[in-house]
Amino acid sequence: MSDRDDIVELDALDRHIIYRLQHDARKTSASTIAEEMDVAASTVRNRINRLEERGVIKGYNLDVDYERAGFQLHTLIICNAEIPEREQLAREALEIDGVVDVQEVMTGSENIHVEVVGSDGDDLSRIGQELDALGLQVVDEDIIRNEYVHPYEGFAPEK
Repeated sequence: MSDRDDIVELDALDRHIIYRLQHDARKTSASTIAEEMDVAASTVRNRINRLEERGVIKGYNLDVDYERAGFQLHTLIICNAEIPEREQLAREALEIDGVVDVQEVMTGSENIHVEVVGSDGDDLSRIGQELDALGLQVVDEDIIRNEYVHPYEGFAPEK
């Protein structure tokens, strides 16, 4: 059985916790969520721990302004991988210096999306060559200007 087959049933409190943490995990306290849901802060902390242990909450991502940090080239590299090798190649791509995110796409030929950062064109060339050496075919490269995220509305509280 894979991790995806082990479905965790979420109640209203679990969904609210996830929604609030997706919105801004850094500035959202267990106490704030507890007040909103009329439960004890310890209940919220226990639920967060359980959601983490069960793999529903897999981590907390930092939103970095790469340009301000001196990495002018924040780029999305679209690759193609043979289906039987796709997952392994995606995991290996994540190990390349400068790669910050890899997504496996289930449909189409452009089935690996690799987000990279670099300070100059040489960085991007090196990363492209390393992706090619892994066996990924680079199909396209797009410079990312901004990225916007939003919590999944399916976890939003009932209105």
